[in-house]
Formats: sequence, structure tokens, C-alpha cells
Amino acid sequence: MSTPVAPGDPVGAVACVRHPGRVTGLRCNRCDRPACHECLREAAVGYQCVDCVNEGRRTVRRARNFVGAEGRGRLLATPVLVGLNLLVFVALAVQAGNPLNVERAPLFGDFGLWPWAVVVDGEWWRFATNAFTHFGFLHLALNMVWLGILGWLLEPAFGTVRFLAVSVLSILGCGAAVFLFGNPGSLGAGASGLVYGLMGAVLVAMRPMGFNPGVVLPVFVLNVVSSFTLPGASLIGHAGGFVAGALVTAGLVFAPREKREWYQAAVVAAGLVLFVVLVAVRAGQLG
Repeated sequence: MSTPVAPGDPVGAVACVRHPGRVTGLRCNRCDRPACHECLREAAVGYQCVDCVNEGRRTVRRARNFVGAEGRGRLLATPVLVGLNLLVFVALAVQAGNPLNVERAPLFGDFGLWPWAVVVDGEWWRFATNAFTHFGFLHLALNMVWLGILGWLLEPAFGTVRFLAVSVLSILGCGAAVFLFGNPGSLGAGASGLVYGLMGAVLVAMRPMGFNPGVVLPVFVLNVVSSFTLPGASLIGHAGGFVAGALVTAGLVFAPREKREWYQAAVVAAGLVLFVVLVAVRAGQLG
């Protein structure tokens, strides 16, 4: 029903439904209500009022990609992860009094993954903090370069939440592998497990993302070679991170489209439960 206008307006004139004081001869092509030029927006056919445009935006379903993400997202988690690693390294360097000997910092011993400390003192946070602790600037620089590259490839396609799920489980997978099969008395540190987990994710999602295997595989080979050539590299941790990242990504990519989010959430939850079970069993053996 049109809003009445004041006496003296032209016969048949109607007022804009949003601006009763404005007489208009225009109407919305969708709801047929009178609207002034300020309240109309160009549509595929004719013009629609702002109310119909907003309603259309709420009801239109956006296209989703191979993991269920809506379009390409922004880099949010990747720079945060890199920033946290840099922040921890600066703290270690300040505490040690020398950026070339950060291992001397007390915080380094508190953050690294030392299985005996987990079992005896209950310092479970080490499974997470070890991924932000590095033995030196070269160790940090190499991991941050690869983390930046892999995050730039994966996070916009996966979305921040799914990318974080893969990252967290890659870190935990690395820690679980070291805890299960490594030397309980050794101290491990570094984001290599996270990097290898993201590499596993790239290999699994390579074809859905449209990557050329000829470009991705050499990068993977280069990282594997560096694992065997760089002193002190934890092959067990790298393998654990890689397997965890690849398996979680497979669950995200190949989840059925019907109720996909529920299946993906179940995959992530199953990964967390498996981590807790394996670590609890191993802690019981060591204790």
C-alpha cells in the first residue's frame, strides 16, 4: 500500500516508502513498492529497493570450493603464526643475552619438547610451545620462509579455521611422534613439524587446488633432503607432522558434501582424541 502524499501533489503521485516526504514515480521491480532514486539499486533486471537487495544477499547461497570454504579468504593465521615465532625468538635472545646462543635462555628449556618433563612434571604445554622455539636464527629463518609460502598457498583456499585445524594437528602429530618414538631425554624444538604437516596438506590437496605436480614435488623433495643433511633435524618429528597434516587434510577434502562441516569437525575431533590416547599410553609406559 502506497504512503499518502500531501494535498496539492500531482494526481496519482505516491511517496517513497522509506522517505514519506518524497514524491516518486519509480517502483522496485521485486516488491513493486514506490521508491525514490536514492533508495533504488541497479539489478540484473531493472532496479530494486535497498530492502530487497539486502534480503537477496541474505538468501543467496555463496559458492563453496573443494573443502567447503566460501571463495578465497585472507591471510590471518599465517602472519600470526610467523609473528609468534619471531616474538618468542626475540624473547629468547634477550633472555640469553646473545641471539646466537638462544639455547642458554631458561625459557628455551621451558618451551622445548622434553618428554621426561612432560611425564614427571606434567608440563603438557611443551607439545605446543616447542613449535615456536628454535635453536638459532638459521633454523628460524628456514622454517618461517616455508611456513609463509605454504600458508600463502593453503590458508586462502582452506579458510582460517580449517587451516588452523590442520596446523594445530600437525604440531601435535609431530610432538606425539617424538614422544612415542624419540629419546625421552632429548630436547626438541622448531616449527618443522608444522611445516611438514602443511607440506602433507599441499600434496593431498594438490589436484583439487589446481597445482602443477611438477612445481610442488620438487619443493617437497628439497625439504626432505634438507631433513637428512641439516644437523639435529628430527626425522621422527617431521614424519609425525607430515602424516598428521596429510590425514587431516584428506578428511577435510574428501568429506561428503552432505553435512560436510559435521564430517570435517568429526575428523578434527578424532585427531585430537587420538593424540590424547597415544600420549596417555606412552606416558603410562614411561611413568
